[in-house]
Amino acid sequence: MKNVLVLKSSILADNSQTNKLIDYSIEKLSGNHIVVRNLATQPLPHFDATAAVAVRGEPQSNEEKALLALSDELVAELKVADIIVIGAPMYNLGIPTQLKSYFDFIARPRVTFQYTANGPEGLLKDKKAIVLAASGGMYDEDNNVTNYLKAILGFIGITDVQFAYEKGIGLGPEAIEKAQSSAKHKIDEILATF
Repeated sequence: MKNVLVLKSSILADNSQTNKLIDYSIEKLSGNHIVVRNLATQPLPHFDATAAVAVRGEPQSNEEKALLALSDELVAELKVADIIVIGAPMYNLGIPTQLKSYFDFIARPRVTFQYTANGPEGLLKDKKAIVLAASGGMYDEDNNVTNYLKAILGFIGITDVQFAYEKGIGLGPEAIEKAQSSAKHKIDEILATF
């Protein structure tokens, strides 16, 4: 049995194409221990100066201590996960702000990464990530969402990252159906290797 961490970030709830792909993936991963964190319905605070002090300095105030406790909870979930499933819709050419806040809270020096003489080194090894990416247009796979997620996951040590794309969902119902089918086929291929 694997530990699976699922990150939902779409603000569209049941109308979200990435949430539908996540639900499909959860069904396929049944029998494993699955933790779902919905960053849209339970959003994290934006990463501001108070949060930076909390997770990278010496928290003093109650607010800073609460933010550090939140970060510790997120990091603990991530550390025990064998597989991370990330719903990543493209909003205005990037990832949702909810998902960006998540990465801001878990990218912590000496906790999830460290700096060495050879540059940064991720500390979360031997994990697999599946990114379920959706876009309204027909973007190629070299886009801001893909590039950012590969970079930030690699930064914390997760280098086994595979993507299932759902492209062109802004082109109408037929395009959505075709994109869903294609993405589900890719999810099946990915999960067959686990």
